[in-house]
Amino acid sequence: MTSAALLRHMALGLGLALLSAIVVRIMISLRVMDTPDARKAHDRPTPKGGGVGVVAAFLVGSLLLYRYAEFARLADEYFLGVIAASAAIALVAFLDDLYDWPFGVKLGIQGLAALVAVGTGIYVHNYSIPFIGPVYIGWIGIPVTLVWLLFTTNAVNFIDGLNGLASGVTLIACAFLAFIAAGVGGAFCYAACGLLGAGLLGFLPFNFPRARIFMGDVGSQFCGFMIAVLGVVASRFEGVALSFMLVPMLLSGVLFDAGFTLLRRALAGERLTQSHRGHLYQVAHRSGVPAVTVTLIHWGFAIFGGLACLVFLRVSPGWKAAVPFVTLPPQLAWLAFVVWIARRNPPGRWG
Repeated sequence: MTSAALLRHMALGLGLALLSAIVVRIMISLRVMDTPDARKAHDRPTPKGGGVGVVAAFLVGSLLLYRYAEFARLADEYFLGVIAASAAIALVAFLDDLYDWPFGVKLGIQGLAALVAVGTGIYVHNYSIPFIGPVYIGWIGIPVTLVWLLFTTNAVNFIDGLNGLASGVTLIACAFLAFIAAGVGGAFCYAACGLLGAGLLGFLPFNFPRARIFMGDVGSQFCGFMIAVLGVVASRFEGVALSFMLVPMLLSGVLFDAGFTLLRRALAGERLTQSHRGHLYQVAHRSGVPAVTVTLIHWGFAIFGGLACLVFLRVSPGWKAAVPFVTLPPQLAWLAFVVWIARRNPPGRWG
């Protein structure tokens, strides 16, 4: 990439970040309020819907690239499919912010958006076996992709409960993935990460460390869906065996928290679709860990996952399958700490 091209990309990114910030400021003035209740961390009414700025920046940037960038027309099915799916999920999530729809309705719309993405060819085609290479898995990749898209979308949505947590983790993931995509020639992934990151960069100052507005479902579901889609796109990087593990490493903290919490609640016989405050990050906060500290810890998990991705790219194919497991010990240490602090300063019932 030439210096001139990098400067153009940076200028576009800053312009989209400014657009996102302007939209977020407008959403603050509209005062679509998030009222505190027993399931939420904040204690006073705060505007929500700040994710509209992130969505606006992404969609405007996508349309500009589709109109003027040659590679966007070469990846026509990706751009059109992702724009349609992301716009649909953002619209429904925003309506959910207004009307608080049941989880089943949200899941159904997420499923339709995932089908749109898969229908454009964004699904896992190959599985790379260490020392052997890529193996075509055919139609099996479609249900695998649908489960991945739905789980990751909701994992990011679940973890959007403290200032800057979900948005900051997604921004860090976008930065690392854009850097990796630029190095391996993944033009679509590079562009999409840049657009999503620019939108988050415009939003984050309004939400961290003090929240003037929350991202809302419109932001968290959109970010979760987009980073999940980009994980599938990354799985098709040429010459990078097992590259579908990049985004799971970047989101190790988010995915571990969501997976552990769902398993714990299922074993306890709790209704999985019921709202609760039993995620690890919520239990830590309720046990006295400051919200900013919890957020920074999760940002650290994302940065650690990003560094693991860089190591992953450099090791021989035979060792790649082992690298993702280095993200597990920090999560087990976090789990042990949360259990310890919850025993020392009991938050009450975990759920």
